[in-house]
Amino acid sequence: MKNYSSFLILTFLFFSFSCSKKPVEPIVADLVIYNGTIYDGSGDKPFIGSVGIKDDKIIYVGQNTNFVSDTTIDATGLSVSPGFINMLSWGYGTLMNDGRGLSDLKQGVTLEVFGEGTSPGPYYKDGKLISFGDAMNKLEENGVSLNIASFLGAATTRILEVGYDNRAASDGEMKRMKKIVEKSMKEGAMGIGSSLIYAPGDYASTEELIEICKTASEYGGMYISHMRNEDNKVMEALEELITISRDADIPAEIYHLKSSRKANWKKIDDVIRRVEEVREEGLKITADIYTYNASSTGLTGVIPTWVQEGGHRAWINRMKDPSVRERLMEDIRKELSEQPPEGILMVGFRTASMSKKYLAKTVAEAADMRGQSPEEAIIDMIIEDDNRIQCIYFSMSEENIRKKISLPWVSFCSDAGIYSDISKSFRTHPRAFGSFIRVLGKYSRDENLFPLEEGIRRLTGFPASNLKLKERGLLKENYFADIVIFNKDEVKDNATFEEPLQFAEGVNHVLVNGVPVLLNGEHTNKYSGRFVKGPGFSLN
Repeated sequence: MKNYSSFLILTFLFFSFSCSKKPVEPIVADLVIYNGTIYDGSGDKPFIGSVGIKDDKIIYVGQNTNFVSDTTIDATGLSVSPGFINMLSWGYGTLMNDGRGLSDLKQGVTLEVFGEGTSPGPYYKDGKLISFGDAMNKLEENGVSLNIASFLGAATTRILEVGYDNRAASDGEMKRMKKIVEKSMKEGAMGIGSSLIYAPGDYASTEELIEICKTASEYGGMYISHMRNEDNKVMEALEELITISRDADIPAEIYHLKSSRKANWKKIDDVIRRVEEVREEGLKITADIYTYNASSTGLTGVIPTWVQEGGHRAWINRMKDPSVRERLMEDIRKELSEQPPEGILMVGFRTASMSKKYLAKTVAEAADMRGQSPEEAIIDMIIEDDNRIQCIYFSMSEENIRKKISLPWVSFCSDAGIYSDISKSFRTHPRAFGSFIRVLGKYSRDENLFPLEEGIRRLTGFPASNLKLKERGLLKENYFADIVIFNKDEVKDNATFEEPLQFAEGVNHVLVNGVPVLLNGEHTNKYSGRFVKGPGFSLN
C-alpha cells in the first residue's frame, strides 16, 4: 500500500540520469528513506529527496539518487524530519518499567530530557552513592527505544549535602555541592535544572544557584529553571533567572513559560518583552512550553513550602499539628483566591480508597462531598492519602499559548511521564500524549501560526543547539539517524482532559540511532536509545 515500508534487498532506486549521461556509482546504505519531503531541522524550505543511513549515522541527504540498500522506506507523500526533542520529561521511571515510550514515540519524539529540579542521580542506595552517570547508564542498559539525557537537579544536589532543611548551605557544603556538579558534568549532565516553587529546591538562594551554575558553565552547561514564581511575582522570578545567567556566565532557559492565574495573564507580554530585551543585549535566554492551558502538579501547588521543611514525613506530621493548622489554612485560602478550587482537578492518588472516592473530582467537589471548606479538604486529603495528590490546574490562557508558541526562541516539552500500556486504569494530563504533535497539527497546519518548517526547527535543530548536542537535531551527513516520518495532513492529537489515554495519529515511522523503532505506527521491539551526554562529558 502507498506510504508503507518496502523491504527490498540490494535494490537499485530511482535513476535521475538520462541515457546520454554516464551513471554515477550508487550510494551503498543499510537503509534508505526514499522520495520524502525533507525538512532538515534548520528552518529552511523542504525539498523532495532521500536520506541514506549506514549503521547509526546519516550518510546522504539530498535529491533522489542511485542507491544500493538492504532496506527501503518509501516516503512518497510523507514528511521526513529529525526526531523531536522533549525538553522536560518525567519519563525516567516509566521508561524503566516499559522502555517503548509509546506516548512520546508516536508523536515523533526521539530524545527525552530529564532534570527539572531533581534528576535520576546522584543518590544513595543501601549506603552506596549511585552517581548521575550510573543512573543514566542504568536506563540505557535496561533497554529504551528513545534517547535520554538529563540536567543535574539543583534540589538533588542540595539534598545530598544540606538535606531538607530550610537554611543556607555552609561553606563546606557549598564546596562539596560544586564537586557534585563537576563530577556530574563530566559524566554527561546537560547543566543545572532547578524547580524553585517546591521544597527543598526553593530553599536555595540566588547566590547558591549562581555558584553551582558557575561550575556547570565551566563545562559548557546550561541553566534551566522552573522559576520561583509563575503568577503574581513572575517578573521578579524572571529577573532572578536573568541574574543567574549573567553572573554565572551561563545560557538559561525558562521551563514551561507561563503567567498563571487569570489576574496575571496580561503579564505574559511583559515577560516576553523583557526576555527579548536581554536577548538583544547578548544573553542567551530561551524557553520551552507545553501546548495546553492547564498545568499539572501536586496539591503542593497551593501549599506553602514552609510547612514542607524536613521532607515528606515531617511535612505530613506538621500538617496534623493543630497549632500549625490556622496559619496553613490562611495561606492556602490566599492561593485559592487566585486559583479557584473549581479549577483544580485531582487525577492521582496513592491509595485505592482515596482514588475511588475522589479521582477526576475537583477540589471544590471533594470539599462539598466531605462537608469541608476547600482549604480544610486539601489538608485532610493529603494526610489521608499520605501523598501530595496529583492535580491538573486550569490556570492559563489559550490566547497566551498562541503568543508563546509563535516565538522563535521557544521549544517544547511535555512535563509528563511516558506511557505505553493504556489498558491500565489511570488518569494523567493529555500533554503526555499530545504536546508535540499539536505543534504540527493544531498550531501550524490548522491555525497557520507558523510554517511547518519553523515548527520542526523548534522541535529539533533549535533545542539541540541550545543543549550543545553533538551531531544531533538535523538531517545532515555524519549526524546520528534520529528521524521521524509523518503525514503532515493527518497528524493529530487525540488525548483530552476527559479521555487522556489516547495516542496521537499521523506518525508513520521513527528511527533512533539508525534503527526503526516504529514502523507503520507499530513498535518494532527494538531498544536502540542511548544516553546522550552533555558538552562537559569526559571519558577520564
